[in-house]
Amino acid sequence: MIQRQPAGRNPDQFRPITIETGVSRYAEGSALIRCGNTHVLCTASVEESVPGWLKGKGQGWVTAEYSMLPRATHTRGKRDREKVSGRTQEIQRLIARALRTMVDLKALGERSIIVDCDVLQADGGTRTTSINGGCVALAIALQKLERAGKIAASARIDTVAAISVGMQEGRVLVDLDYEEDSSCEVDMNFVVTGQGLLVEVQGTAERKPFSKADLDHMTDDALRALADIKRIQEETLRNAFDSRS
Repeated sequence: MIQRQPAGRNPDQFRPITIETGVSRYAEGSALIRCGNTHVLCTASVEESVPGWLKGKGQGWVTAEYSMLPRATHTRGKRDREKVSGRTQEIQRLIARALRTMVDLKALGERSIIVDCDVLQADGGTRTTSINGGCVALAIALQKLERAGKIAASARIDTVAAISVGMQEGRVLVDLDYEEDSSCEVDMNFVVTGQGLLVEVQGTAERKPFSKADLDHMTDDALRALADIKRIQEETLRNAFDSRS
C-alpha cells in the first residue's frame, strides 16, 4: 500500500493547493498554482483578433497551450520545438474545452484569449492543475477587459475546476500524485463547472475493470473535492480583484 503524500492525507483529500496571482508583469492574467509537488504557471493573453474561421461572426475564442519544462520531471525531457506531441495536443485541447465553459464567447467580442500552462514541476495531475490555475488566470484577464470597458461583466459566466481520481486495491483515491497514478487500477479525470455541471469525464481501467458502484463512488468523491477547489479559486479571485480596486 502506497503511503499518501503529504503523510496522513486521507483517501478523499486532495493535496494542499496554493494559488499566487499577478506573477507575470505583462500577461493580462496570471497565476502560479501549486498542488502538492505539481507546480504550473498559467498566463492569459488577450489578442484583439480571432482565428480566420471566426472572423465576421461576432464572437471571440478561448484556447490553451500546454508544455512541460525539460526538468519538470525526474529526467530531462525534450522541448516540443518542431512538432507538438500527441499527448500535448490532447492535454491542451482538454484545457481549452474546459476554459471555454467559463465564457460567453458572444459577449467576448471578436478577440481571443490564449491561456498558456507551463509545468514547472510535475508530480501527477498536471492537466487538472493547469485547468484549476488557468481558470484563475482567465478570470483575471476577463476582469481587466471589463474594467477597460471592452466587455460586460456577464462575459464570465462561471468557473471551472478539475481533479484526478483513481482506485487502488479497491479504495478510491482523490488527486493522484505520480506514484499513485502509475500504480492505480483505475484512473479518471473529472472536469466540472462552478455550477456543478460535468464538462468532461475521462476514465480508464488500467489494470482491472470497475463497476457502476465504483464509478458512482469516484464521482461523488470528485464532486466533493471540486466544490472545495472552487472555494479556493473564488477566494483567490476575490483577493486578486480587491488588490486591483
